[in-house]
Amino acid sequence: MLRPPVDSASRPVALALGGLVALAAAMGVGRFVYTPILPVMAETLGLSKAQAGLIASANFLGYLIGALLAATPHLRGNRRTWLLGALAVSTVTTAAMGLTTSMPAFLILRATGGAASAFVLVLASALVLDRLAAAGRTGLFALHFGGVGAGIAVSALVVSVLQAFGEDWSVLWYAVGGLSLAATAAVAWLIPPADPPHAGGAGSIADAAPRRGLPALVCAYGLFGFGYVITATFLVAIVRASPPLRSVEPLVWLIVGLTAAPSVALWARASLRLGIPRTFSIACVVEAVGVAASVLWPSVTGALLAAALLGGTFMGLTALGLSGARRLAPANPRPVLAMMTASFGFGQIAGPVLAGLLSEHTGSFALPSLLAAGALLVAAVLVSPVPAASLL
Repeated sequence: MLRPPVDSASRPVALALGGLVALAAAMGVGRFVYTPILPVMAETLGLSKAQAGLIASANFLGYLIGALLAATPHLRGNRRTWLLGALAVSTVTTAAMGLTTSMPAFLILRATGGAASAFVLVLASALVLDRLAAAGRTGLFALHFGGVGAGIAVSALVVSVLQAFGEDWSVLWYAVGGLSLAATAAVAWLIPPADPPHAGGAGSIADAAPRRGLPALVCAYGLFGFGYVITATFLVAIVRASPPLRSVEPLVWLIVGLTAAPSVALWARASLRLGIPRTFSIACVVEAVGVAASVLWPSVTGALLAAALLGGTFMGLTALGLSGARRLAPANPRPVLAMMTASFGFGQIAGPVLAGLLSEHTGSFALPSLLAAGALLVAAVLVSPVPAASLL
């Protein structure tokens, strides 16, 4: 019978890989696979833009609820058990999307899946980062957070291949649910049951405390949630709606995943020289350019640039924000990680609904996307340790 690595050298790598696979399943697949499936699903079922946005926001509402529940001190039991349970819920709710055409069922499934993904992000990050800190291998955190991009890339490839073979939208959900099931088994193998005493102190990649402290970081993180989510939800739909761009539809979400996977390591390295506040601000500005390009540059180049800049920043910003917040409360990081996740959740709940309503009113996603880009610029200013003008 196969067993996870037990020697001291390979165990931290296995833990980081377990975190990678967990985030790939619950975040890369469970949360974000809706984006590449949405266009064909909407066309087949006749979903309006507002309905599509409402389904997305249901997932984000569930994500917010899950983050708040993960923060409660009444959450008893082994963190690994909760993690595996949340992964199982994410798997079931993902696959079950293909079993119904009911709008209420879609909302319930996506909300429940969103709660599960928040549990996985908070618990996997706390569990894996704690154990890496105890082993003196905090540099492996980038491998852990790279799972979201890996999950996006793999699921995008699976969706594209199945669409090329003419499979309908329900089969796409079944297939990615199968991916999530396999990932859950891998996490159970890679992350052993032992839950050692919490290690305080180390575990951040750089000096993460901006002068304005945690409130500014939490607020900026919420603005980031609003700023990225419209493009992350509707980018493939924007491309499909433009006939000159349809040739790159299979590539767009794949590029998001491929650029997201290494982005955490790259932004982490930048933060070692610049510090987390300045690096977070720069990444917000870069992402704002990508969000704006998705609607201001309606060409193949613009679409691919938007995909690359979105993928290349959103997980880097996620990791920078959570790592920075964790350093502010090293003795008990779970409540702070959950607070950040909840702030992020508030921001991203508003995004898809607003985008769907405004796009139906104006006929395009230009206005909501530009509002999102503006939110990212405000987030950059909030945490920046340098004058705002130097960021632009």
